[in-house]
Amino acid sequence: MTEPRTDVSPRPLAPATEAMTLLVAAVIVHDRETERAVLLQRGPHAKFAQGMWDLPVGKSEPGEPITQTAIRELQEETGLVVRPESLRLAHVIHGARGVEAPSGFLTVVFSVHEWSGTLTNGEPHKHAQVRWTPTAELPQNFVSTTASALRHYLAGGPDISLDSWN
Repeated sequence: MTEPRTDVSPRPLAPATEAMTLLVAAVIVHDRETERAVLLQRGPHAKFAQGMWDLPVGKSEPGEPITQTAIRELQEETGLVVRPESLRLAHVIHGARGVEAPSGFLTVVFSVHEWSGTLTNGEPHKHAQVRWTPTAELPQNFVSTTASALRHYLAGGPDISLDSWN
């Protein structure tokens, strides 16, 4: 009888490209020296939360690692460039449902303190404005899930938020 081989590595699985839960990345760009964070105001043609403030945030592409989603979305929306090793886990949001996610969403919120580039509104068709905002003066009209994540981060996070699970 032949003994089973234990030195053979299993074949790697292909990346998950379809899931019931939408995977999203958000980034808190925090300038510690000036105590400011980058926020964007959703424009009148945004898919949801028109006129409300938000963090740079976006959906993961099929097969894309969440860290790459964060880097890509931040650069597309703000013009700022960050290195993967600069990203730090700040918060996780698990929503039961969302505008584009009837089966739920998971938002991984990263913080970053090092970046290059000049802050700009890279998607004016989606955002009315992008700006540095003092962390002590966060707007009231802020998407609740990312506002909660930012406040938890500023208070010392990381943490987890649940949305719409009642």
